[in-house]
Amino acid sequence: MDHKVPIKVHTSSLSCYNSTMKNKDIKEKSVATDIVYGVHAVAEAIQANTGNKLYIQDDLRGKNVEKIKDLAADKKVSISWTPKKTLSDMTDGAVHQGFVLRVSEFAYTEFEAILEKAEQEDNPLILILDGLTDPHNLGSILRTADATKVCGVIIPKHRAVGVTPVVAKTSTGAVEHVPIARVTNLSQTLDKLKEDGFWIFGTDMNGTPSHKWNTSGKLALIIGNEGKGISTNIKKQVDEMITIPMDGHVQSLNASVAAAVLMYEVFRNKL
Repeated sequence: MDHKVPIKVHTSSLSCYNSTMKNKDIKEKSVATDIVYGVHAVAEAIQANTGNKLYIQDDLRGKNVEKIKDLAADKKVSISWTPKKTLSDMTDGAVHQGFVLRVSEFAYTEFEAILEKAEQEDNPLILILDGLTDPHNLGSILRTADATKVCGVIIPKHRAVGVTPVVAKTSTGAVEHVPIARVTNLSQTLDKLKEDGFWIFGTDMNGTPSHKWNTSGKLALIIGNEGKGISTNIKKQVDEMITIPMDGHVQSLNASVAAAVLMYEVFRNKL
């Protein structure tokens, strides 16, 4: 496999995120972490056997109600018909679409299990999220990861968003299908990936254009923090930096958009 040697890079600025999203992060902390809400997220969670009790808006009617009721009956999940205001209080005013589900604590996948899954695939892609803090970004990334058959996602345990109700809602249920591992030390995880034959790629304003990226073999792609990009110590372990060509006035992309472009580049080359 002919890859370029590691290159020295400058600070990444893939995202032009602003402080308003930080306010959303703070607000979400008041929402219970043992619930999911919204039609798709609730349906996927029930099918995955993680639901404990279902709350449906008491005046809600339509095919979605019948669909969710049938799923709950099949999985023996009890239903409570609940006023809209109560559901809004449970979700701190989020758009719940009339469905809230109490769930078991999210079961993260072991890192070793993702490696085992990768061994069974041709040209596997593992996504590594270095310090993402916005749950909407994580949820969007998981949705694309499911669509593009990403082998697994790795996130740090500290100073990064985990799986929350907003993540589950934004992912439209993909959180139940994409293996997610939380690790204490990303640097050590990268060392293990290299030992297992993975090439480590990062995202930066300077690097190999994404359309010229050699995506054959075992790939691990790092997406950096929304504002700071990839941390300095992690950059030292990257084999090659990939950049997304842009010709507009804004020379940066939101983290989830950048991740989607690159996930689809790998997926396109597999077709």
